Amino acid sequence: MSSPTSTNPSRRNFLEVGAVVAAGAIAGTVAHAKEEKIVSANMADLKQSICEWCFKKTWNIEQMCEVAKKLGCVSVELVQPEDWPTLKKHGLSCAIAFSHGFDKGMNNPKYQPECIAKLKKSIDNCADAKFPNVITFTGFREDISDADGMKNCVAAFKQVTKYAEEKGVNVCLEMLNSRVNVEMKGHPGYQGDHIDYCLDIVKQIGSPRFKLLFDFYHVQIMDGDIINYFKKCAPYIGHVHTAGNPGRCELDDSQEINYRAVFKALADAKYDGYIGHEFIPTRDPMGGLQQAVNLVNGKA
Repeated sequence: MSSPTSTNPSRRNFLEVGAVVAAGAIAGTVAHAKEEKIVSANMADLKQSICEWCFKKTWNIEQMCEVAKKLGCVSVELVQPEDWPTLKKHGLSCAIAFSHGFDKGMNNPKYQPECIAKLKKSIDNCADAKFPNVITFTGFREDISDADGMKNCVAAFKQVTKYAEEKGVNVCLEMLNSRVNVEMKGHPGYQGDHIDYCLDIVKQIGSPRFKLLFDFYHVQIMDGDIINYFKKCAPYIGHVHTAGNPGRCELDDSQEINYRAVFKALADAKYDGYIGHEFIPTRDPMGGLQQAVNLVNGKA
């Protein structure tokens, strides 16, 4: 018969094994905590902005600035220049400014003179205010082929790009979805309705001042695979928009985009632009914005 010590650990051995296991668990916990701290620190560096048009029914510009500061956002965007002094008073930026509309854009030669004039005016305003970005669009297809639309966009945007370079302002081309036929949730007929199409325009122009506006909501609807698309486009992205899908709603569990993973991808890529929250609230706007801010900061 074997002795008890040959088949069972002694009390001393048992305690030694337990100590080793406990030490390993503690080390693992510490390492995990350090990893979480690093991720949170990176995510805390992401700059957040509120899109004014989504919340105009709830707050005026003064109130929206107060909300932004309370939440730790550093910008209220797509604000008209007459309200920029209010932003400045609160120490906020306008992360991206208006120019021309999304229906009549650079893909159509008959609209180009008006679009170019509006872009240059917005670039001037942003340069004076020291705000970073101006938004732009391809426009609707109408009777223009995708090939001609791209060629027209490249030719027209090249006329603006040199001006933007001189002024130190970025022009950001937004891709919009053409599938959802609901006002301000989709734009049937929009030509730049796939991210590769808009990315091709940006690459052909080849200027550090001409960039993509990467809207996760629109990309999800048209192309999906949003994190891989973000990584592919990252060197060319000047601005980011968020909203939940379906419905352009809050960034909560009722929609399909995993924004926790999205924001971690932005932090891992060391994205240094702004994140504009551009969802249409379906419930308490402050609660929805707080949830979005917490997700960006890795706190939700």
